[in-house]
Amino acid sequence: MIQVCRDDSPKVLESDKAMVRENILGFIVQVPPLLRAQLGESIKTIIHSDYPEQWPSLLHWVTHNLELQNQIFGALYVLRVLARKYEFKSEEERIPLYHIVEETFPRLLSIFSKLVQIVNAPIEVADLIKLICKIFWSSIYLEIPKQLFDPNIFNSWMVLFINLLERPVPVEGQPIDPEMRKSWGWWKVKKWTIHILNRLYTRFGDLKLQKPESKAFAQMFQKTYAGKILACHMQLLNAIRTGDYLPDRVINLVLQYLTNSVTKNSMYQMMQPQIDILLFEIIFPLMCFNDNDQKLWDEDPHEYVRKGYDIIEDLYSPRTAAMDFVSELVRKRGKNNLQKFIHFIVDIFRRYDEVPADLKPYRQKDGALLAIGTLCDKLKQTDPYKSELERMLVQHVFPEFSSRVGHLRAKAAWVAGQYAHINFSDPNNFRQAMHCIVSGMRDPDLPVRVDSVFALRSFVEACKDLDEIRPILPQLLDEFFKLMNEVENEDLVFTLETIVDKFGEEMAPYALGLCQNLAAAFWRCMASSEADDEADDSGALAAVGCLRAISTILESISSLPHLFIQIEPTLLPIMRRMLTSDGQDVYEEVLEIVSYMTFFSPTISLDMWSLWPLMMEALNDWAIDFFENILVPLDNYISRGTDHFLACKDPDYQQSLWNALQSIMMDEHMEDSDIEPAPKLIEVLFQNCKGNVDQWLEHYLRITIERLRRTEKPYLKCLLVQVIANALYYNPVLTLETLNKLGVAGDIFNHWFAMLQVVKKSGARVNFKREHDKKVCCLGLTSLIGLPADKIPAEALDRIFKATLELLVAYKDQVAENKKQNEEAEDDMDGFDADEEDDEEVDSDKDMGLDDEDGDEVSSLQLQKLAAEARGFQPADDDDDSDDDFSDDEELQSPIDEVDPFIFFVETVQGLQASDPARFQNLMQTLDFRYQALASGIAQHAEERKVEIEKEKLEKANAQ
Repeated sequence: MIQVCRDDSPKVLESDKAMVRENILGFIVQVPPLLRAQLGESIKTIIHSDYPEQWPSLLHWVTHNLELQNQIFGALYVLRVLARKYEFKSEEERIPLYHIVEETFPRLLSIFSKLVQIVNAPIEVADLIKLICKIFWSSIYLEIPKQLFDPNIFNSWMVLFINLLERPVPVEGQPIDPEMRKSWGWWKVKKWTIHILNRLYTRFGDLKLQKPESKAFAQMFQKTYAGKILACHMQLLNAIRTGDYLPDRVINLVLQYLTNSVTKNSMYQMMQPQIDILLFEIIFPLMCFNDNDQKLWDEDPHEYVRKGYDIIEDLYSPRTAAMDFVSELVRKRGKNNLQKFIHFIVDIFRRYDEVPADLKPYRQKDGALLAIGTLCDKLKQTDPYKSELERMLVQHVFPEFSSRVGHLRAKAAWVAGQYAHINFSDPNNFRQAMHCIVSGMRDPDLPVRVDSVFALRSFVEACKDLDEIRPILPQLLDEFFKLMNEVENEDLVFTLETIVDKFGEEMAPYALGLCQNLAAAFWRCMASSEADDEADDSGALAAVGCLRAISTILESISSLPHLFIQIEPTLLPIMRRMLTSDGQDVYEEVLEIVSYMTFFSPTISLDMWSLWPLMMEALNDWAIDFFENILVPLDNYISRGTDHFLACKDPDYQQSLWNALQSIMMDEHMEDSDIEPAPKLIEVLFQNCKGNVDQWLEHYLRITIERLRRTEKPYLKCLLVQVIANALYYNPVLTLETLNKLGVAGDIFNHWFAMLQVVKKSGARVNFKREHDKKVCCLGLTSLIGLPADKIPAEALDRIFKATLELLVAYKDQVAENKKQNEEAEDDMDGFDADEEDDEEVDSDKDMGLDDEDGDEVSSLQLQKLAAEARGFQPADDDDDSDDDFSDDEELQSPIDEVDPFIFFVETVQGLQASDPARFQNLMQTLDFRYQALASGIAQHAEERKVEIEKEKLEKANAQ
């Protein structure tokens, strides 16, 4: 049955494939449900691979079997798989779906209608209706097929969906067990019906979202169906008031519909007469602590914590949907609803305070606190509430830190964290909150400890005086690590990052302990993630968080090199293991750690050198997407461990570098953007190993020139030309001889000078945009000026001299402009108070402000800064038409930093004048007035730079 090809990869014969396709469908109705699920996966794989090209008869099989009473289930089952193939496809790729709809939907509608009309239908009917709902869902998910735009046809479908929505779920046959009950067939039908109607409403029934050609449909949907659906949903939610059963997912979906309706005037008007009932008898009870919460709190606190911080759970949570509804209601309709909702909450606080402990409505107080935390952004911006927030915290939140009820202690911590950034008029209240939170980290209940940590992060961020935290820092960190041993959660680690970031170098005494604890937590998270591939990815996310936190610590102690020696043994096992294919999911984070360790350590140890082969092996095998990240530590190895790099032959680092760069640069299938780190590394080699890698110069020039011939992206062209400039600065005679030997010298210089001349309408240069680019070109061209006459003809010398003068002037102007911009930016920052709050009142119909807390962005910026410091490069400019030159050169470090291009140019010209006066005189005579003026200006600037450099050296010496 299996034909083995010469390459040993097994292939299934086409005749065997056909035989499988002809027979597999008949088994759908014959096998039990457990096997059917596995069979369905096989059919799905074949359909995704073979339909419609290799399996054109499949649709005919479906339409034929839809007509057979005993085969309808199998036909619907296959049709569901078929429709799902196109659920997320683009317009062009969905064309086969429209043919499927045209062939099957008339019959599907007929079957659907008959099934819905069956009185006291058995559960098997629910399974068939559910399949039809899923087929419809997949078919309309992105676009409505044109057949359904016919009002009569669409109405026929909608009548049936609304019928299902209105009709009560049969009581008879419902399972007693809650988990089985929510998965019962008729509840599944209800859920999928609501799912479909919500999708139609939000994607196709909103006039604001529609293309012009779809507006008529949107208007029709709004006018004919949206209100009916809303009325059904409101009726359905009454089950919450009467204590009847309603699955969480159904509640969530219904509330999503209501939330989307708040912004539409006609829909809100329908809702308004019942808004008080909705708010106080349905929404608020959903926000309160309930029996299921208590059961989970008592029996599985870890799961309680996980669910509370899992965004996937939010998709199914009635409580989250209730919070979203309240937020949207007060945001868009706050004028009528905010005041009465706050009065309702205040009344709960009052009644709670007035009754004795055994009668206190603890669960209602929990819901009220959740409401206050949910409305935080709105209340902080709205009079008269914003002036009362501190008093509210002191009076109604802080006391619950010592509540005898665990969930109220947790909620108090969470609410306090929400309001950490308000301006406390009494510093003692801020201090009280901090002490309450630290106490919460020692609470006997795990959820309280976790919520306290998150509150701590907010207070650390808000803290203007670190003396508030400094005395309790050791104790705080101790409690923190105890908690990390109990819970795998990336947000816990992010909280630690915040603390380290805030304290900076003050964390130095704790750096080793922090890294040891984080390393241990990382291994636990990895073990947890590997042990259960089917589990959620919280363990993997927490592992990433551990590595990011380690990077934050390393950055905070960057000025204390001796600490890196102490930390290295703790981190080496992580780096060694995760620089292999085992670490693909955390590779970027591990490379960041390697970058810090190789840059800030006093020296690069032999243990750290042992990581080089791992990175090169990965780069050659699977890690090309991480080339820009790998570049950073490789640069550090070459620039900070130059002697070892040059001397060691086992392993041969020079050879391994060549093998990798040659393979990448010569790969015709490699995109220009993937190549960019390669010429940057060649620059690192030439600049750091000047005079020591002559044997490699021709090799690298060959692959550079070869790649330059077929490069299209301007930025890569600049980088490749800069390799030649660096080679000229490295050894101008050898480089020129090599270019002549390869027969490309004339072409290369013509191409280079042409690139230098290209400017935009603004006058800005298109190529060599950064200060660094211009400086490298200046050094390379200047190196040619000092060569004897037999190496550089007079005509070529004249051309090089003029081009260098123009480039030096452009470099000088850019340096001055960037310096001016930096000074202005510093002045702006001096007058900017990041902690000031905007007291301006925000109208209730305006959007609420959102805090941007993108940790990945911060981490990425830190790595870019390190990369710049370590290698002298900024990230590639993806917008080749941008007018913005790179302007962060003052942060860059490279071996050419100590070389002033103006002084180098003037001294080179002076050397030419001394060694060959006649040639120098001829050169000067060829210059017109403009170039003579430029040369005079550069000479004067070189003298100024000498004075400035001496002054800088003196200031540096005095500062030490």
